[in-house]
Amino acid sequence: NKKQKFEEIDVERVNIVEKDGKLKMVISNAERQHPGAVDGKIIPREGGRPAGMIFFNERGDEVGGLTFRGDTGEGQYNMLTFDKFRGDQTIAFQHLESKDGDYFAGLSFNDENITTTDRIAKIEAIKKLPDEAARKAAQAEMREKGEFLVNRLAIGKGRNKSAFISLSDAKGKERIAISVAADGTPKINFLDEAGKVTYSLPEASKADKKQ
Repeated sequence: NKKQKFEEIDVERVNIVEKDGKLKMVISNAERQHPGAVDGKIIPREGGRPAGMIFFNERGDEVGGLTFRGDTGEGQYNMLTFDKFRGDQTIAFQHLESKDGDYFAGLSFNDENITTTDRIAKIEAIKKLPDEAARKAAQAEMREKGEFLVNRLAIGKGRNKSAFISLSDAKGKERIAISVAADGTPKINFLDEAGKVTYSLPEASKADKKQ
């Protein structure tokens, strides 16, 4: 019987495959979740992945997913992502709350300055460095070059009920910040590479500048 009907099923993981067995989607709990793959290589991950759905294309590469994590002491999030071809998430619709109090609900667009496989290779090489200081320096260099996944555009709202648009450069450094506060006050800030505000709209009054 090729078609069966069930009223209820308890299952830890479901693999959706084509007739030839090629994996197209995984619905899984956290323990059995697929780690993801790109260019035929499994993506190494520390601490596993959350429960949800992971999507795959004809090449067998991960192309996005719907994942969620509750309050585990590390914060919580719900996220629907779409990946760049042979790359990492380029579009994310998300709700995030970190253990440090950070909050974001909205849409973000990300960029990659190196391929996912090259980034993974660099990260794995850094892990093998014997000195902690050397590892931190190498990670800082990657971050400065924008070799991690960098956010270019975020549209959303914050915990303080503000609505905002954030535009960043290729290294992920915010350069324009547009916001409307909960009380209705609008503002536009232009920032330099160091994150210092160089110009604002509306301009600060003379009294504000003296403070």
